[in-house]
Amino acid sequence: MERKYNKSLINNAQNLRHNMTKEERHLWHDFLKNYPVKFRRQAVINKYIADFYCANAELVVELDGSQHYEEAGLKHDQIRTEFLEQFGLTVIRIPNNWINTQFQAVCEYIDNYVRGKRR
Repeated sequence: MERKYNKSLINNAQNLRHNMTKEERHLWHDFLKNYPVKFRRQAVINKYIADFYCANAELVVELDGSQHYEEAGLKHDQIRTEFLEQFGLTVIRIPNNWINTQFQAVCEYIDNYVRGKRR
């Protein structure tokens, strides 16, 4: 399956970049922005916009607020994850409260995944 760039989502992705949640800003500015392996924020991947994407590690990092744990959110996330996995991507879902309460552990988890994937 080819990973086509969906031009119709560019404006939405740009808007999301300018209006990141507090948790997205924290993870981006305090870890991923200067991470030695390049991450992109609000990256368009086919018909979805990933919170954070690392092409080198074939990794999507999604930060999930409370709506993601309701029935509709869980179903949507499952469909989205299965779709992205068709491109050989791994999707890591991180609850927002972990960013707020276990930030260092979240960073270590992402770092360990990327380091393991790049070997």
